[in-house]
Amino acid sequence: MANDSQVCVVMVPFLAQGHLGQLLDLSRLITSYNIPVHYVSSSTHIHQARTRHQSWDLDSVKNIHIHDFPIQPFYSPPPDPKSNTKYPHHLTPAFEGSVHLREPICKLLTDLSKTVRRLIIILDNLMAYVVQDFASLPNAEAYSFQNSSAFFYFSYYWDLAGRPIESDNKILQELPGVEGCFSSDLLAFVEKQQLFLKNISGHLYNTSTLIEGHYFNLLEELQLCQRQWALGPFIPVEICRKTDQQHKCLDWLDSQALNSVIYVSFGTTTSLSDEEVQALAVGIENSCQKFLWVLRDADTVDLFTGEVRKPALPEGFEDRILKANQGMIVRDWAPQLEILAHTSVGGFMSHCGWNSCLESITMGVPMAAWPMHSDQPRNAVLITKILQTGTIVKEWEEGNALLESSIITNAVKKLMASREGDEMRKRSAELSETIKKSVAEGGVRGTELDSFVAHITR
Repeated sequence: MANDSQVCVVMVPFLAQGHLGQLLDLSRLITSYNIPVHYVSSSTHIHQARTRHQSWDLDSVKNIHIHDFPIQPFYSPPPDPKSNTKYPHHLTPAFEGSVHLREPICKLLTDLSKTVRRLIIILDNLMAYVVQDFASLPNAEAYSFQNSSAFFYFSYYWDLAGRPIESDNKILQELPGVEGCFSSDLLAFVEKQQLFLKNISGHLYNTSTLIEGHYFNLLEELQLCQRQWALGPFIPVEICRKTDQQHKCLDWLDSQALNSVIYVSFGTTTSLSDEEVQALAVGIENSCQKFLWVLRDADTVDLFTGEVRKPALPEGFEDRILKANQGMIVRDWAPQLEILAHTSVGGFMSHCGWNSCLESITMGVPMAAWPMHSDQPRNAVLITKILQTGTIVKEWEEGNALLESSIITNAVKKLMASREGDEMRKRSAELSETIKKSVAEGGVRGTELDSFVAHITR
């Protein structure tokens, strides 16, 4: 184990839940090498990260130093469930709002660089503009954290580059397009980052070569000169529950049979329309399968201000499913990792954000994939066609068409009550066991982490 007090790391996540949590988990892994980590964000998003943090005790890790910088408030409209696309346009102000972190982060980097032999910056790839001043420091180097799957990044850059690497892989030849996945504002923001990403020294991924080693290698071939490391999964693979203060949904799961419950959640950036909520409710109820449904609107930029929309369920629905003990509705934040680790959960209907995919893979839970935007359609391909640990609910090519409740019913039954679903569960359990072994001493993740730490402390 390294013990190099002359090196420290600064983590700079983007201002959204799926980004905040990943780099907080990576902070824990880096500090296990006796390397101090400075985790920085806006005051609002530090509060968010602390409030939603799960699975390990943040306050017990003494070498993580939290810096919460107040930044200029910016207006963010509420989520629009009636939008023509599911992309969360209402979060766009966070892109521009993040630029206000440049000045305080520059000061922090400058101060830290005077006290250490080498200063390491790990930045979300959407925060390159914010940390650009590191390039003027003689002892600083930066690594870009890619916040999705290696499969997504390879397939995306492969397309952009005109598919320079030949492949007879049918899956790659039939990839879903990216039209409607991203907003023009996001693409412009990403383009703005490219100039400042030229100074980075490598790329980090929250993935394992045991999951997507082939595409990780292809990605390295595409990127040519820059080094990359697969350091995932960042999350703890064994979940210790505190039964004296657990969420109410875990109490309900405790009373259910093994692999009998499908967990339904579409993450922090998706808002379902009233019509979609109605169809989903009817579809799940008619499946006659047990379910735990986290029914929330998408996050706003600031979780702690303003009213939150409460999507409407069919009349009498909640009373019926509670009376029949068929399901439970959760309308607040739920501990997803603990839910997926629960023995009664046998399936996960998901938007296929990378956090959810990796958590589901790690905990051995097969997925019913309903991608909504961004990297999700191609993550769904990884889950359903490459790993074969899931089934599709709605094809990306169907666009804005309202999904019939009968299709949802059939997808739930396929995952939870069919031989095919049992085979997916078996493959998921086998992959989970492989991943859990990879984080043990001498495993693949440890080897990758050792390699990265040896590189930054050289």
